[in-house]
Amino acid sequence: MPDKLPPASVLPVPLELIERRIYVIRSQKVMLDSDLAGLYQVPTKRLNEAVKRNLDRFPADFMFQISAEEAASLANLRSQFAASSYGGRRYLPYAFTEHGVAMLSSVLNSQRAVQMNILIIRTFVKLRELLATHKDLAAKVEKLEAGQRDHAIAISLVAKDVETLAKNVKREFKKLGAPRRRKPRIGFYIPEEK
Repeated sequence: MPDKLPPASVLPVPLELIERRIYVIRSQKVMLDSDLAGLYQVPTKRLNEAVKRNLDRFPADFMFQISAEEAASLANLRSQFAASSYGGRRYLPYAFTEHGVAMLSSVLNSQRAVQMNILIIRTFVKLRELLATHKDLAAKVEKLEAGQRDHAIAISLVAKDVETLAKNVKREFKKLGAPRRRKPRIGFYIPEEK
């Protein structure tokens, strides 16, 4: 009888390791088959065989095969993925959504798979909570930026008023400092006769 693994709360896999293996593809947070196989400690080929034997459990919103363009963009993120050979694979990788990962625990019946699924689902939940927190922060930052724009407009208006006032004051000081001109005579001009 194999040794029992420790509960999921004490598995030696940090959540940060799982977080780094969650990608956003087609506006969904997903994990790739090879990353999941590594966490479950099974070959990727065996994981995909188990999924193919139970395809009715994996609809399109649970699992999909990524396109060549998506694989190429992942190649920039992952050093183990080569854009031309997809990491030495003959086919494009499969991506599993959070629901697909949860369904994997019913397909892979090992103790490790069940415990890793618990950790992975907790990681997805943590990311969802972080995203909600970031949305709140983004709304606050946007509100501050809007206030800042309003203040910038008010400050620029005040600055223009100060400049205009400074010009007017300068002009008045020039008038005060300039010598007095002779006042023009008022009255009729009578030319002298020759």
